[in-house]
Amino acid sequence: MPAHDDTIAAVATPPGVGGIGIVRVSGPGAEKICRVLFRSAAAAGPLKSHHLYHGDIVSPETGGIIDEVLIALMRGPHSYTGEDVLEIHCHGGHLILQAVLDAVLKAGGRPAETGEFTRRAYLNGRMDLSQAEAVIDLITARSDRGRALALAGVKGGLSETLASLRSDLIDILAPLESTIDFNEDDISPQSDPAAPQRIEDILTRIDDLLATYREGKLSRDGLTAVITGRPNVGKSSLLNRLIGERRAIVTPLPGTTRDFIEETINIEGIPVTLTDTAGVRKAAGAIEEEGIAFVWEKVRAADIVIILIDGSEPLTEEDLEVIERNREKRTILAVNKSDLPHRVTDARLAELIPPVVPLRISAKYGDGIPALKERIRALATEGGDTMQSDVILTNLRHKAALEKTAASLAAAHANLSRGTFPELAVFDLKEALDHLGDIAGETTAEAVLDRIFATFCVGK
Repeated sequence: MPAHDDTIAAVATPPGVGGIGIVRVSGPGAEKICRVLFRSAAAAGPLKSHHLYHGDIVSPETGGIIDEVLIALMRGPHSYTGEDVLEIHCHGGHLILQAVLDAVLKAGGRPAETGEFTRRAYLNGRMDLSQAEAVIDLITARSDRGRALALAGVKGGLSETLASLRSDLIDILAPLESTIDFNEDDISPQSDPAAPQRIEDILTRIDDLLATYREGKLSRDGLTAVITGRPNVGKSSLLNRLIGERRAIVTPLPGTTRDFIEETINIEGIPVTLTDTAGVRKAAGAIEEEGIAFVWEKVRAADIVIILIDGSEPLTEEDLEVIERNREKRTILAVNKSDLPHRVTDARLAELIPPVVPLRISAKYGDGIPALKERIRALATEGGDTMQSDVILTNLRHKAALEKTAASLAAAHANLSRGTFPELAVFDLKEALDHLGDIAGETTAEAVLDRIFATFCVGK
């Protein structure tokens, strides 16, 4: 188990003013730093692990009181990092936290790097790499479903599944390796005739896990939906209605929306980032022309395009241009102002983007908005139901490693089925084990670890 001879420290709570802020310390010098800085309000005595103590943090140079605090000393290996960890719970002002952190650094700590606490937890065997990655997913979760999936990852749901796959692969590999050893001694034992079928069973389990990635990615990252159309069809009103508050300015004057306005909503566990864009029309000047060019860039990058037209007016050239330029996208055709007399017929609408079914809504009064949200959800999931399992892939790195595992297993299966040299199947199976180990961090390169932990905040 790796051991670190230095002690790291960082503010573990977000910037800003709050009731409580936490300075976190980890390493062999954590308890010494505690004894230098902390003055208990109760009688002096030995500090128990995992207990809260009330007192003051004092300057190591002057002995002056910096703040009244609660501290907890958690001795390793029963701590987040597996090392001795000190948490100092201060009042949550920036100057206070910085003063306490400075005192810790003067007493023997050094500033932690991004993700270094969690990296130490991984290196000290407190969690595997997939669990460490789930920590940042939990912190940044954008929906209840994403939070639940991340928490399952932190608790080891994926790790247990991978460990089961690894154990079954080793059970197949061990007899094959024995066969090779026996052949070197001119003995020809029978190889396991069930090995190809057992590999097929593992491949089926991997395929089932890979099939969860689309939903996992949606729950973790969400999708983008751009609202587009000509001026004054109600794009800003629709954005306000979908998010449930007045976020965009609504006026009868065309060209009110000049910059993009983005807000995220949650639709049945899927985070959806909505973008309100400027109206598409013949540009009146260089600035507007630039803005409309940006609209098309946003539309091209979007997962879903909501084309909004005004059903109370005849179709215009701008309407038809927006529709024509989005025929290849996942599109929702929303016909606004359903509360007014219809000037665009259902038959005409059906001709515009077959087989897209137009949806009549009223952004002003809310009619059709639930159906619009359901249409967004259906497009996001391609009409499929959400899976109830907590073991769902959310990470592209994990998906790529599992696909490599499956490819190596398929090669091993082919070699065994052909009855060729068992050495080839053994090589393929060992390669499959390496790819599985890459997910848990057993065979992961240092550069990959650097990239993963660089996405963390400093105090985690």
